[in-house]
Amino acid sequence: MEHRLPLQEFLHRVASHPDKNFLYQPDNRIWRTLTWREVDDQARRIASGLLAQNYQAGDRIGILAKNCAEWFIADIAITMAGMISVPIYSTAGVETIEHILNHSQAKAIFVGKLDSLDPAQQAIPPELLRIAMPYPTIGAQANWNTWLAEHPPLDQTADPAPEDTMTLVYTSGSTGLPKGVVLSHKNIAASADCSADIFAYNTQDRSMSYLPLAHITERCAVEWSAIYGGIEVFFTESLDTFIDDVKHGQPTHFISVPRLWTKFQSEILTKLPDQKLQWLLRIPLINKLVARKIRRGLGLNQCRLFGSGSAPISPSILHWYSRLGINISEGWGMTETSGLSCATIPFEQSLVASIGRPLPCVEMKLADSSEILIRGDAVFTEYYNNPEASEEAFTDGWFHTGDLGEVVHNGAYKIIGRAKEQFKTGKGKYVSPAPIENLLGRNTDIELACVLGSGRKQPIAIVVLSEHLHSHGPENRDDTTERLATILTEVNEALESHQRLDHLIVSKETWTIENDFLTPTLKIRRKQLEEHYQHFIALELTDPVVWHAEHD
Repeated sequence: MEHRLPLQEFLHRVASHPDKNFLYQPDNRIWRTLTWREVDDQARRIASGLLAQNYQAGDRIGILAKNCAEWFIADIAITMAGMISVPIYSTAGVETIEHILNHSQAKAIFVGKLDSLDPAQQAIPPELLRIAMPYPTIGAQANWNTWLAEHPPLDQTADPAPEDTMTLVYTSGSTGLPKGVVLSHKNIAASADCSADIFAYNTQDRSMSYLPLAHITERCAVEWSAIYGGIEVFFTESLDTFIDDVKHGQPTHFISVPRLWTKFQSEILTKLPDQKLQWLLRIPLINKLVARKIRRGLGLNQCRLFGSGSAPISPSILHWYSRLGINISEGWGMTETSGLSCATIPFEQSLVASIGRPLPCVEMKLADSSEILIRGDAVFTEYYNNPEASEEAFTDGWFHTGDLGEVVHNGAYKIIGRAKEQFKTGKGKYVSPAPIENLLGRNTDIELACVLGSGRKQPIAIVVLSEHLHSHGPENRDDTTERLATILTEVNEALESHQRLDHLIVSKETWTIENDFLTPTLKIRRKQLEEHYQHFIALELTDPVVWHAEHD
């Protein structure tokens, strides 16, 4: 399947509808709008600024900023100049920023809005050119608005070949230092074009960009798929203004991650307890009014496609949202596959609990070990400066995803665990934690779960309570303890004997990006959690539900 390369597609869109609105950026609660022509003009000026520094085609240029219109423009400008973008998570710590800049041999870095300036200030060497986006950020030698004023628009943009490297995307590092994934213009084109096609975009559609652009899903399934679809993109200003910004954007397509879908659910249940909500949803006519009011409260009343990705989502959450008229399609992909590779789009109830069918840009199959293998135009060919890892990753052209799966319904795939996450109990039986965590996540009282138990006679699970329960003090724990004990019994009834959980441990702290228990895409960092809660493996416990705070 032939695809226009990303830069060609962008230029095609500019030529097709130069004065159509493209990007909407809030700044101090004032919305700034950029047309396709204006984005093109700014990108060409920033590209001129890069070339004026005597950087060469193929040089690596970093981007360290929260999502904003300038992030998109910097990405396009780097491509126009024939250079290679190296995005870095805005929440990255000193060690990660240093590693990525050193490993990629970056020549310059765009810096923008950051929640904390210290890591960037410490990690970016003074000799590396910093180009400050027009927001409060770290000290920089060059300024975005100055470059726009001083540099003329680049007349002749680069004309990359399909196999040329477009970007180095570093994995989110849930297990050690991130690896640099080399993605070509062909890889991004295949993924973004297929995503735009499966989303059934029309040029009047609107999307929100708020998940980290350093992550491949947001990059290909939002940024570049928006370019391939010719749609409008709205950014958010802050967590405090998030819902207001979504209400302003009125997206027709909205992609999130399981953790955020769970948080939205928890916020709804704080205002309207689930028992009452489900009762209202069983009453004809009233159910439609209630569901519409909730969708409007989230800013999603005009949305026709809802998505979830980056980690498994509990089927019970999908069914819960479905009763509100929010049918969430699940997507699966990896940095190495340029983002979305498999999806339950269009939404079908029969595909809930699966990741759907492969997109046309890839082929998938199962190895004898049940590992999912993948190949195709969207799949990378190498890790940057890491030939050993590159060689290990492929067998006869098929990439080893590390995900274990099965084919379940009309060619749909289901993830049943990660090969490297399996552990052996004291009885010598292997346990895959992900399916058990998924079962626990079906309950609205549990926001996050981590199953561990290597060497223990039976596994245990550490859980973080949902927001509507998290404030419960010791004096009103009895009701919560009883409910959790019921959940434990129900989950164990669905498991084989060697998988059954001895205990639920209620964590005394929430898991966040800041305390390093979650990746920037809100997946659990299993290694850190296992180390933090390791003492529970050896502890002699009697009660089925244990409160962490009582065992310090």
